[in-house]
Amino acid sequence: MKDLKIQDIPKIHSEILDKCMEIEFHMPSDLYIGTLLKTLISSKPKAKILELGTGIGLSLSWMVDGMDEDSKLITVDNDPKLIRIAKSYFGNDKRVEIVCQDGSEWIESYRSDKFDLIFADTWPGKFRNIDEVLELVKIGGFYVIDDMSPKPNWPEGHQEKVTSLIDYLDNREDFNLSKIDWSTGVVLAVRKY
Repeated sequence: MKDLKIQDIPKIHSEILDKCMEIEFHMPSDLYIGTLLKTLISSKPKAKILELGTGIGLSLSWMVDGMDEDSKLITVDNDPKLIRIAKSYFGNDKRVEIVCQDGSEWIESYRSDKFDLIFADTWPGKFRNIDEVLELVKIGGFYVIDDMSPKPNWPEGHQEKVTSLIDYLDNREDFNLSKIDWSTGVVLAVRKY
């Protein structure tokens, strides 16, 4: 099996990637996490999805591509410049709500339905507010994080944060966990109860 041949890349993806280069955005999601998100979301008809860390919208393009017409997605980022760009691509999609707010503040104030899938691609929901975010995952729902494999540019002490997070998730009895040494290092968890 070769994972180098990626099929069904969202039509808007290359345009967003060009925009990344234009504005020198150096934290784009990679293709592999995109394919995984699209596949997982495709398994959830009428899904309710949360993305924490919109960035410029690369992973969002994959998630939207995997959604059916009855699914809804909320994406949250605190950077107004990036949110404006994401809105230029996805603002007319009635299934997508794009929120410009600090992720921790959004998590702490959210009081609505639980989610079929949460992709936490920023500190809130990954290294902060983890308990609150995990409580937002439906039974049978997915919690997905990436960037768990060591990188040379990690700041001092970051590996300890990653190790602590993975240990914490490993010890949660209400989730089944897969640690996947693929892409940028993925943790895929599903809520049992």
